[in-house]
Amino acid sequence: MKKKLVVLSGAGISAESGISTFRDSDGLWENHRIEDVASPEGFERNPELVLEFYNLRRRQLKDVKPNRAHEILAELERDFDVHIITQNVDDLHERAGSTKVTHLHGELRKVRPVNSENEAILWEDDLNLGDLDENGIQLRPHIVWFGEMVPEMQNAAEIASEADLFLVIGTSMQVYPAAGLVHDVPTNAEIFVIDPNLDFSMFRNKENCFKSSATEGMQKLSEILKSKFL
Repeated sequence: MKKKLVVLSGAGISAESGISTFRDSDGLWENHRIEDVASPEGFERNPELVLEFYNLRRRQLKDVKPNRAHEILAELERDFDVHIITQNVDDLHERAGSTKVTHLHGELRKVRPVNSENEAILWEDDLNLGDLDENGIQLRPHIVWFGEMVPEMQNAAEIASEADLFLVIGTSMQVYPAAGLVHDVPTNAEIFVIDPNLDFSMFRNKENCFKSSATEGMQKLSEILKSKFL
């Protein structure tokens, strides 16, 4: 029976594909205040700004590709039961070939009516004011904004609680509730961490912490997992 490898991925893995990380050092997101483009209040104040912000990001997805870190995670499905819980709203894990991906913060290539959390609709083009669902309700990005509930959180916690192996990759572990998933991991599960900037003091086994890029770290970790657990 394959060991269950649960992966918590963040912006750092997609950065190597050319997708900008969530916020810059000055607290701005692509020159916008976070609360203006990633909150229900921002959408209420200026829906055109918010829609165009996500339109630009959706367009960018057509110009980027999964990197080697994404591909290695997909390849590990041959030997492990891999479940990816991602904070990213891109689809690079899926495009690399991963088949079990839970998006905590929504998906750029989906939209939903403003009155529903769960009714996601595939959407490839720009989204504008006046784009409505079949019931005449305005559509919005299928993104979890600040101050909103995270519908997939309970599902993610259950996945993490069944892990034999748990990997944290490319995340600052500063965004909650996602960062709290590490506390759902069984005490006998082995935890691995890959990030060039993360403070590893919160993790009990420092030998499993790799201060490196996602791609470099995944190349090392893939060999370790295969030698130790196969």
